[in-house]
Order: sequence, then structure tokens, then C-alpha cells
Amino acid sequence: MSKDYYEKLGISKGASKDEIKKAFHKLAMKHHPDKNGGDDSKFKEINEAYQTLSDDTKRAQYDQFGPDYAKGFAGHGQTGGFGGAQGGGFGGFDFSGFQEGFQNGGNNFEFDMGDLNDVFGSFFGGGRGQNKRSQKGSDLAVRISITFAEMVKGVDKEIQIRREAPCDSCSGNGAEKGTEMETCATCKGHGRINEVKRTIFGQIQSQAICGTCEGLGKIPKKKCTKCHGAGTLNKNDIIKVHIPAGIQSGENLRVTKMGEAIKNGTAGDLYIAVSVTPDKIYKREANIIYRKLEIPLTMSLLGGEIGIETFDGKLDLKIPEGIKNGETLRMKGKGIHTNPRGDIHIIIETKIPTRLSHEQQKLVEQLQKSGL
Repeated sequence: MSKDYYEKLGISKGASKDEIKKAFHKLAMKHHPDKNGGDDSKFKEINEAYQTLSDDTKRAQYDQFGPDYAKGFAGHGQTGGFGGAQGGGFGGFDFSGFQEGFQNGGNNFEFDMGDLNDVFGSFFGGGRGQNKRSQKGSDLAVRISITFAEMVKGVDKEIQIRREAPCDSCSGNGAEKGTEMETCATCKGHGRINEVKRTIFGQIQSQAICGTCEGLGKIPKKKCTKCHGAGTLNKNDIIKVHIPAGIQSGENLRVTKMGEAIKNGTAGDLYIAVSVTPDKIYKREANIIYRKLEIPLTMSLLGGEIGIETFDGKLDLKIPEGIKNGETLRMKGKGIHTNPRGDIHIIIETKIPTRLSHEQQKLVEQLQKSGL
């Protein structure tokens, strides 16, 4: 196996310490065994190269004596190879550059402590969030249907869901009502326990959530007889929710803390997907509702009034004389109950008769003679 450390990091022998650091960071992200496509052996090789070339003394010895330079340190408390990781230490492993952005070969790379957790998560018990007990229950989702008229005005609905709800006897802490909590004997009230894990850098000590008290540090002296200490009960709940006017079909509403409850934590949220049933007469475009209205030919010529059904009941609509086919009339403030309230647009369609009585035909002929 080649021991050319400069070659392993892809740098020249005259590379600066900053160039060495940047080269290592790039290769570490690529080959770390916890990453998809990572290679444990290559990662060890580049780390060995970095540990040597990032240290001025080791680098000078390496440049003078080659790959066997470390033998010259025998008996002096130094180790070569994989950075000298012993016990819980990292053997001088330099993490500082992971908080710096750098540029290499035209590509920008940004690192922060989140990247460090992702790359070296196994050293700390699994990475970000591993030592944090989930404090929120799962979210739930339901679907409801409302009518077009309910969409226009808004509506209150009752929704029945089945979920894990907080126990109404112990208020969700799992203890029998009136009894006390006591210190957890497993973690001595700390809520966490120490664990020692073996890694490629040696043994690493980390902390994990105590499984006995689930991170609380206390346990019930006597478990709740209703939920048997679980803190939650599976039951049917009825949720009252207001569906606002103007909601679009497919939109979601969120009701906080009405999802699955969790012991000593916060309940998840309930998401309500709303479907609006189409109306036979009225249609919607954005926040405007409209309908087509057929009127007789004489009304389009002479004007008049016609009663139409709206969401406020039956109302009279004034038709101006001489209105053209396809023209739009507006009923202001009679549409969606927003603030300000929307309008209804009425699209006029003039009904042209296909058959005329003898008398009607004579009248039309007279109109024709008059130039109309």
C-alpha cells in the first residue's frame, strides 16, 4: 500500500497547512464510512496522512525519513499511524476547519457543526439528536368535505378522530392521582446514562436517554390505574373546528396539540384536508364567484328585473335595457364572506327563440321594417 501522504491527499509537497486541511475535509466527507459510498480503509489512510502532514514536527520527520518516520518516536510517548487515538481521545485530530468555508477547484464547500455531526456522528452516539428524547407526539391527518355554500360563508364542523390522548386521570405523567414521583434509581435523577462505545478512534464515552424514566429523572411511586403508567389513552375525540370562508379545495388546516399525545411530552398536531363540493350553478375563480344567467330577448332589449337565488336567499337583479349577450353584471358584497366581502359576477346569456308563433313573427317583422 502506498505511503505517499501527499499523494493520498492529492496535494503537492509544498502545500500549505491550509491547503492540507482543505484537502482532508473534502476527502473526509467523501470517504467517511457513515456516508453512502464511504470507504473505511480509505478514510483511515487519509486520516493517517492528515495527522502527519498537519503536524509540523511529524511532517518534517516524514519528509526526512519517509513513511517509517514514526519509528523514530518509539519510546517517547508518540505514536504514528492513525493519529494515536487512545481511550476517549482524538490524538490531536483538528476539527477547527469544519466551521470555515473554503474554495477548491472552483467548488465552494461550507461546513458548520451540523456537518461535523453528520460526518463524525458515530463518535458521539449516532449524531445530531441521538441523545434527545422525542418530546412531541405524531401528527394526525383527516379529510373532510364541505359544500360550496359552506365555503362561501364559513362553517363550524365537529370532527371525530381516534387518537392517543392524555390520560384525564393522571394528566399524562403516568402517576396515580394524589401520589408522588420518586427519583429514578437507574440514572439517579439525571435522566441520562453514560455509555462507552468502540469506534475507529478508540473508545468514546457518550450519554443516552435513560430508558427507565424516559429522560425525566423521576418515576411514579404508584402507576396510574387508568392508563397503567402510560400517560395516554387510546380513545375517540370530537374536535370542533371553524372552516374559514373562502378556503380553497385541497387546503389544509392545522389544529395544534390534537394529534397523538406522548407521555411527559407535547401532543402532535391535527391536519385537516378540506375538500369543497362543486356547485351546480355557481363557479369560483380565485376569490370571485360567478354564474351564467339566461334572460329572454325582450328583457335584453327593454331591461327589467329578475329574481335569482344567491347565498343570501332570493334577490332581484336589475337588468339594464340594451344589455349585450355575454356582458357581466356585478352583485357587490354578495359573494364570499371575506373582509371585505366578495362579489358575485352574473354573465348574461340572451335566449334566442327557435320557434315563433304567428303573432310573434308579425311583431318581429314589424321590428325588422323599422330597422331594428
